Amino acid sequence: MSRPLIAILRGITPPEVEAIGEQLIEAGIDRIEVPLNSPDPLTSIGLLADLLKGRAVVGAGTVLTAQAVADVAGVGGQLIVSPDCNPAVIDATKESGLQSFPGVMTPTESFTALRHGADGLKFFPGNLIGPAGLKALKAVLPPETETYAVGGAAPENFGDWLAAGATGFGIGSGLYQAGFSLEEVATRAGSIVAAFDALRP
Repeated sequence: MSRPLIAILRGITPPEVEAIGEQLIEAGIDRIEVPLNSPDPLTSIGLLADLLKGRAVVGAGTVLTAQAVADVAGVGGQLIVSPDCNPAVIDATKESGLQSFPGVMTPTESFTALRHGADGLKFFPGNLIGPAGLKALKAVLPPETETYAVGGAAPENFGDWLAAGATGFGIGSGLYQAGFSLEEVATRAGSIVAAFDALRP
């Protein structure tokens, strides 16, 4: 079962990425982004894309330029996540046949992203927008819009976000931080999946 949970592996390195990727799949998380401000991110993305082909959607976060989209596509990435709403990045993503999840905070950014073909919206930083902010925006967004809370979303507040209309979550430091052991990531991934599943029908 694919869940609307995106693992954000900021700071991960190529030597550890495959083992952690396998652990995430085992826990039930099959959407994985490696932010481009991680060490040697394209190598990590390429390794994950090869290892998890057909089992996960792998891509990049912190994607700020159209050239970066091309770089990610070149190593087999399928997912482009950004902290901002940049139409040039969204356009390049869709032209490359990849999934686009730009960062938004406002109605203007949300509708701009959707007009350019975004597959979903990353509400970031989530701890500033809050469930109340998302609920207000959901009232005017097309009902089929996928909305992901990123930054401040955690198992203890999943319920509040889901009640406000969130589709899913991007989880970063609550799941992985540089230096975490494989066992630590496995434990955290299991807890995140269990918390999410408990709130979904």
